[in-house]
Amino acid sequence: MNADVRPALHAYLATVARDAGCECFRVGGVADHVHIALRLSRTTNVAELVKQLKSVSSQWIKMQAPELKKFAWQRGYAAFSVGPTDLGALVEYIAGQEEHHRKRSFQDEMRAFLKRYGVEFDERYVWD
Repeated sequence: MNADVRPALHAYLATVARDAGCECFRVGGVADHVHIALRLSRTTNVAELVKQLKSVSSQWIKMQAPELKKFAWQRGYAAFSVGPTDLGALVEYIAGQEEHHRKRSFQDEMRAFLKRYGVEFDERYVWD
């Protein structure tokens, strides 16, 4: 994704999350993925929120520049929960995405998360 659009996209995603009643702590990412640290509202579930975030932000992105008219999010997503004592580290991690991904690809990062949390996966079905 165009680096010029990213800060506005991140702000837009935070607004969508807040409008859904969630407390949004940080949004950040790089060209091929985004991270969102938030606290779900008591009436929202992860699948509904992700669907809403992807739907409205996809429409918004397509209006930002002609070269983004064919933009589409990947079909899948990953959601992880952290305890209150880990929130600060998560927010810092999201803030450091540009630096972090100079050293490690998104795919390597996701494989490490899945292995760390004992999630079995098949590479054929993880990537779009």
